[in-house]
Amino acid sequence: MYSEEKTVKSELVFDGKVVKLYVDEAELDNGTSAYRELIKHPGGVCVLPIDENGDVYMVKQFRYPFKKALYELPAGKLEFGEDHRACGIRELKEETGAEAGTFEYLGCIYPTVAYDTEIIHMYLAKDLRFGEQHLDDGEYLDVVKLPFDKVFEMAMNGGLPDAKTQTAVLKAKLLMLNG
Repeated sequence: MYSEEKTVKSELVFDGKVVKLYVDEAELDNGTSAYRELIKHPGGVCVLPIDENGDVYMVKQFRYPFKKALYELPAGKLEFGEDHRACGIRELKEETGAEAGTFEYLGCIYPTVAYDTEIIHMYLAKDLRFGEQHLDDGEYLDVVKLPFDKVFEMAMNGGLPDAKTQTAVLKAKLLMLNG
């Protein structure tokens, strides 16, 4: 049976640009204490942009923790308190130059539930119109257009290890099958 934990004390030990790290003391149901490391993250958004031909616009960019370039859906970090739909619309335009006529919410995921508050919201973007990219300073990526079937195959065979990308692709596939 699960039990709830009550925060007794919380100490901010790192206040970074992207995350805040806390070490908390939690009281367990049996009265004992446990320490919990907690990353507070403002969350993010990812967008699966698909055109009328069934092509998906992905980004390929170097990811420092893994020391390699990964294929991902266009995505970005929320500011604390920012509306996730507005963030998704902005990130799609910034990273791919695209604007969408329809922007459908696919739900959210909690990518790391044991120690991180990050929630990623996912969208499906259709009826695309393209203009110029507006990448952030220090952001380098390539936009890659791939058929949806190829993207789905990559999600299924390990070619898309990014959790938000895999989840959005699989949800979109189910919508297409049931739609």
